[in-house]
Amino acid sequence: MTANANPSNAEYDSPWKEALERYLPAFLALCFPSLHHLIDWSQPYLSLDTELREAVRDADLGTRFADKLFQVFLNDGSVTQLLIHVEVQGQYEANFSERMFVYHYRIFDRCRSPLVSLAVLGDDRPSWRPNSYGYGEGGAQMKLEFLIVKLLDFEERWQELESSDNLFAPIIMAHLKSKSTTQDAQARAQWKWTIVRGLYQRGYQRGDILELFRVIDWMMVLPEALQQEFNRQVKQETEETQMPLLSHLELEAKAEGRKEEKQAVALNFLRMGLSPEQVAQGTGLSLEQIQELQSQLESES
Repeated sequence: MTANANPSNAEYDSPWKEALERYLPAFLALCFPSLHHLIDWSQPYLSLDTELREAVRDADLGTRFADKLFQVFLNDGSVTQLLIHVEVQGQYEANFSERMFVYHYRIFDRCRSPLVSLAVLGDDRPSWRPNSYGYGEGGAQMKLEFLIVKLLDFEERWQELESSDNLFAPIIMAHLKSKSTTQDAQARAQWKWTIVRGLYQRGYQRGDILELFRVIDWMMVLPEALQQEFNRQVKQETEETQMPLLSHLELEAKAEGRKEEKQAVALNFLRMGLSPEQVAQGTGLSLEQIQELQSQLESES
């Protein structure tokens, strides 16, 4: 039987947020090139997490996958500041366009600056491409049109992603293969290694290789046994080719950090009343590890 890589194991939210914050220029160049050309990248861009959180904190409009708000400057010689709201949507949602509309006007009301809304559609429905929301009555009309990128479209551009030196290309590759291997953990492990090994072949700087490695490793979650095998592959490749992925100490630190993160999530799930089997499936930890954590909770109570 093929091992399952349940989508609940794929922790997309934080990896996407971190990737967008670190690689916004590369993301826009690859996914929204017309907008990328309008921005003065010699000026620093700012991540406005506090402003976004305050603007949408009481908007209950469905599950939020990942979103970020940035402030940039235009390259037309003006001092105009532009806000960019990026919403990453991992699955079909009937009221998604309405949510984009609500977030747009709330952010504008909070910040009072020109705002562009972008939607990254990471679902598996080819025909679902929402790009507007509005209403009108009696001759009056209110409408928002937002820009979208459908990540599934990059399946047909796979060779372009493989050969691209754009720093966001491997992240899109990791997202697509995470989605397509939810029922096949072995295939996910193989693709994870292919994508990670390709980081070196692209000629990226060591710092970018390490950062992208971390994001991809976070995004393409594997069951414990396959993750250990993946770690061995990385270590062996590093030793044999002096490939600057992770040193032995970095690899051990990364593995320990991931374990602690998973344990913290597992403890929260157990406190919520989920069964050990459900928690094991949702975190990738073994049932024995979950039972140990459960015993720890019981001893503390």
